[in-house]
Amino acid sequence: MEAFTSTPPAWTEKAIHAREFSCPTCHSSPMKAKSVWINRRAPVYTQENRRKWQEFYHCHCGCAWWAWSADRPPSELGERIYLSQEDFL
Repeated sequence: MEAFTSTPPAWTEKAIHAREFSCPTCHSSPMKAKSVWINRRAPVYTQENRRKWQEFYHCHCGCAWWAWSADRPPSELGERIYLSQEDFL
């Protein structure tokens, strides 16, 4: 996947805005996408002066969709509990 190239792939031209952070056709998560492109050249600033980008996904079902990076749900990886060395002693 070429997520950070400056030129958008052709499949992004027909992308539709997903209201939820999943494919609007088959409801697959972004992790199942066969291609991803992030539009980092045109960030949008929120009222809190935070940047958000359009994230484009080409789903395995053939649907091209996009959503705002700020609408991405929290990562499952961020909720892991990390054990310290003392926990093993």
